[in-house]
Amino acid sequence: MIYLDYSATTPVNYDVLESYIRATKDFPGNPNSLHSLGVKSKALMNSALKQISDIFNVLESELTFTSGATMSNNLALVGTSLANMKQGNHIIVSKLEHPSIYAICNYLENLGFEISYVNNDEDGLVDFDDLKKKMRADTILVSICAVNSETGVRQPLKMIRQIIKKENPYTYLHSDMTQALGKIPVNFHDVDMASATAHKIYGPKGIGLFYKNSRVKFSPILYGSGHANMLNPGTPPLPLIVAFAKAIRLATTDLDKRENFIRRLNDKIVNDLKKYEGVMINHSKICIPHILNISLKDIKAETFLHALEEYEIYVSTNTACASGEISTSVMALYDDPKRASSTLRISLSHLTTTDEVNKFLACFKLVYEKLSLLKRE
Repeated sequence: MIYLDYSATTPVNYDVLESYIRATKDFPGNPNSLHSLGVKSKALMNSALKQISDIFNVLESELTFTSGATMSNNLALVGTSLANMKQGNHIIVSKLEHPSIYAICNYLENLGFEISYVNNDEDGLVDFDDLKKKMRADTILVSICAVNSETGVRQPLKMIRQIIKKENPYTYLHSDMTQALGKIPVNFHDVDMASATAHKIYGPKGIGLFYKNSRVKFSPILYGSGHANMLNPGTPPLPLIVAFAKAIRLATTDLDKRENFIRRLNDKIVNDLKKYEGVMINHSKICIPHILNISLKDIKAETFLHALEEYEIYVSTNTACASGEISTSVMALYDDPKRASSTLRISLSHLTTTDEVNKFLACFKLVYEKLSLLKRE
C-alpha cells in the first residue's frame, strides 16, 4: 500500500498509541471526581495540558480540548460572534478556508451576521489592500487559515494580524491551523484564536484543540456539568488528551529536517508530472511541500483516484470533508471552473519513501495513458 493522503488523516504513531493505552489502563478515574482515582487522573490531565501550554508558550487556561478542528472552529466563530454582536455583526474570511468555516458562516448569516470574503492574489496570498478595504468599525472577527488544506497555500498570519489591528484594534483574528501544525512552525501569539486536531499529526481521532487568548470576549456555546473547562463541559477524554500531548511533542520536533525531505519528494513528483500535457500543477511559491494539488484535463478526478486505488495507491480529490465537490481553493487561485472540477490532492509525510514516490509515478503513467486512450476512443 502507498498512502498519499496524509492531509486527510494520518496513522497513529506507535508511541502515541502506547500513551493512550497506558492512560486508559492505569487511570480509570474521572478527572472531575473528588476521590483519589479522580485526583490521580486530573493530575495526569493537568500534566498533559501543561506540556502543550509550554510548547506553544500560552496559558493553560487559554487551551480547551475539543472533539476536533471542526468543533474548535465552531467555538471560535460562533462563540466570538455571539459575545460581540453588540459591537458589530461583520465577519471576514478568506476564499481558501476549510468547508467547516463556510458552513459556520452560513449559520451565522442566518442569525443576521454579515460575511465578507477577502480576495487573494495569484499565489493565494491574502490581498492586503482588499483586507484593509473590507475592514470596518463593526468588523468583529477575521478568520484566515494558516495553511490551505487543498493546495498548501501558507498565509503570513503575523502580518495579517498587524493589518487587522491597525484598522480596528477590537477585531479578533482566528486561524484554522489544522494543516500547519506538525508541518511548519506555528505561533499562537500571531492570532487571537486557533484551531487544531490530533489526527493530522499522527494522533488519535476524536480530540482537538482550541486556543483562545484570555483577552478575547467570548460566549460559551455548549452547556453542561464538569469543571475542567466550561467551554467544553463534560467528562474530559483523558486518554485522548494524553495521546494528543504526546503527538504534539513528537510532531513539533525536527520540522526543518522533515520539511527538507518532503520538499525533495514534492519536487520529484512535480518535475515528473509536468511532462503530461493533460496535467496542471496547482502550486505557487507560498505553498508548503506537504500538499500537492493537480488538475486533470478531460479526465474525471474520481475516476483517476479509483484507478490508482487498484494499485493500492491512495490519494484524494480535494479536502476529505468536501470530497467530490468543486475545489473552492483552486477556483480562488485560478478562477477556472473546469480546472477546479477535476483536482487530485497528493499529500506527503516524513513517512513517505522515495521508493513509494517512484512507484506512484510509474502507476500514474499507466493510469494516465489508459484513461487518455479511453477518452480518445
